Amino acid sequence: MLIILDRDGVINEYDGSYICSVDEWHPIPGSIEAVARLYKAGHRLAIATNQSGVARGFYGTDVLDGMHEKMSRLLEAQGGRIDFIAYCPHHPDEHCGCRKPLTGLLDQIRDHFHLDTLKGAIMVGDSRKDLEAGFAENCQTALVRTGNGEDTELDLQTCPIPGAKVVVYDTFSAFADAVLLAEGLEKSE
Repeated sequence: MLIILDRDGVINEYDGSYICSVDEWHPIPGSIEAVARLYKAGHRLAIATNQSGVARGFYGTDVLDGMHEKMSRLLEAQGGRIDFIAYCPHHPDEHCGCRKPLTGLLDQIRDHFHLDTLKGAIMVGDSRKDLEAGFAENCQTALVRTGNGEDTELDLQTCPIPGAKVVVYDTFSAFADAVLLAEGLEKSE
C-alpha cells in the first residue's frame, strides 16, 4: 500500500513556526520508528509537504535538502526509508498547482510510482489542507493529533470535508500500529 505523509507535524515536531535549519528539525518521538516499521512491512512511503519558507527566503533548498538527508539517515538507522519526497517551495500568493490543498504534489507522487490513480493510498496529515488534497485524489484520509492536528480535529467537527471519512489517531506511530494490526488480522483469516 502507498502511504503519503505530510512532513511537519506528522514526522517532525511542528508548532506553527517555520523550521529554518537542519538543527531545528526534530522527529516526533516514535515517528521515525513508525515509518521504518511500515517500510519493513512492504509499504511504499512518500511525503507531500508545503515548504513556502523557501519562497519567503527563510531557508534555501539546500537547507531543505539537509533536513531530508537528516531524516533519511535516521530512517536508515532503523531500517526504513521514504521512497519519494514531493515539496512545494512556492509562496501561497503564487497560486501554483502544487500547494496543498491542490493536488500537484500528489500528482507527482502518482507519476513517480507509475500509478493511474491514488485510490487505495492513504494520506496522513495534521491539517485540513493535507486531508482535502488526499480526498481530492481518492485517497483514504487519516488525521494525526500532533502538530496542528488537534486544531484540525476541532475544525472538522464543526466544518467536515463533504464526503470524506477521516480517521483520527493520536500520533503517526498509533496510525502505523493500526495499519500493521489490521494487516496481521487480514493475513490470519
